[in-house]
Amino acid sequence: MPSGTVALAFSGGLDTTVCVPLLKEEYGYDDVIGVTVDVGQPDAEFAEAHETADALGVEHHVVDAKAEFADLCFDAVQAGATYQGYPLGTALARPVIAEAILDVAEDEGCTALAHGCTGKGNDQLRFEAVWRASDLDVLAPVRELGLTREWEIDYADEKGLPVEAGNEGEWSIDTNLWSRSVEGGHLEDPGYQPPEDIYDWTDEPTGDTETVDITFEAGEPVAVDGKAMEPVPLIEYLNDLAGSYGVGRTDMMEDRMLGLKVRENYEHPAATTLLAAHDALEGLVLTKDERDFTEDVSQQWAQKAYEGLVDHPLMDALNGYFAETQSKVTGTVTVKFEGGQARPVARESEHAVYSADAASFDTETVNGIEQADATGVAKYHGFQSRLANASKPELKTDGGPGEEGAGATEEGASDE
Repeated sequence: MPSGTVALAFSGGLDTTVCVPLLKEEYGYDDVIGVTVDVGQPDAEFAEAHETADALGVEHHVVDAKAEFADLCFDAVQAGATYQGYPLGTALARPVIAEAILDVAEDEGCTALAHGCTGKGNDQLRFEAVWRASDLDVLAPVRELGLTREWEIDYADEKGLPVEAGNEGEWSIDTNLWSRSVEGGHLEDPGYQPPEDIYDWTDEPTGDTETVDITFEAGEPVAVDGKAMEPVPLIEYLNDLAGSYGVGRTDMMEDRMLGLKVRENYEHPAATTLLAAHDALEGLVLTKDERDFTEDVSQQWAQKAYEGLVDHPLMDALNGYFAETQSKVTGTVTVKFEGGQARPVARESEHAVYSADAASFDTETVNGIEQADATGVAKYHGFQSRLANASKPELKTDGGPGEEGAGATEEGASDE
């Protein structure tokens, strides 16, 4: 059996707690170190992980990766990336977490990496896409041993592991700087209407409204209401502000990579606000052809990000496209929070592809172009479709093809 040290992605929850003795008993490793990566989780989660690691006698590392994660979130804003209509959150965090754990494992001379993911979710694939590029072994005890939650609870009780009988609450919650996901329990029933208490970041919308100005430079948010802010505090500020108006709730059926369809609930106030503002600014500064093409590129970027493949060669090419188009996505967008929505209500940019004179009904000639010049365009517009429609064969409505035969049959039937 193998020996040496394995680095475990460690949260202190049931799955990762039972993984500690299993990695020694079933896999033969001499030592396990736990690595918790900070991508904006609540402080209580770090306290739980530290206390559990102490109780297990596990060396515990905490890595602050909030800045790296925020940068990737802003890449997603520049790409206008959403997956099946919601802003990516957990998917973006996993490669950042995986990279941080790999760094610790290499620094500590580990021979293997491990996670507590099941064989049914996306995260196993996102972690391993990063880890399998290394020379270290990759272990997934919950998946490889076919463990169920009930078995884990019994095992933890038998071993006296420091978990509260495996009871982590009715919902399975994952929180990071960019989003908060809630699943499991009664939410697995698509017909179940979730109670208000599943939400923590967003208040139930009221009739109150507020506007906020968001400034972008080359597609990246840099200021709110004229105040320059670094990515992490900017996201935290908008999460609080937009969330207080009920902005950023998603309740959806999501298609996972393995083909499973699952019910997911998300909160993402800052992400919703920034994506809406960014889209409004692109509408002002990009040409129609650029906007049309960008939709396809954004979808490709979002799909690869959802899969955890942020280092895929295709992403390099897609990012190259965005580096070019985003160079002119600079300006300010006013967003109104109203009824749980973040609605852009004004935008301005020095790169605007817009002429008020040309669009106005009150001007006659702009850059040598007059209204009458559109007559020729109007004559040609639809010309080919008119020709095609004129050449269509007449459609028969009394029986269609074989009408005469149908009439003969009816006539014969009446003779009988």
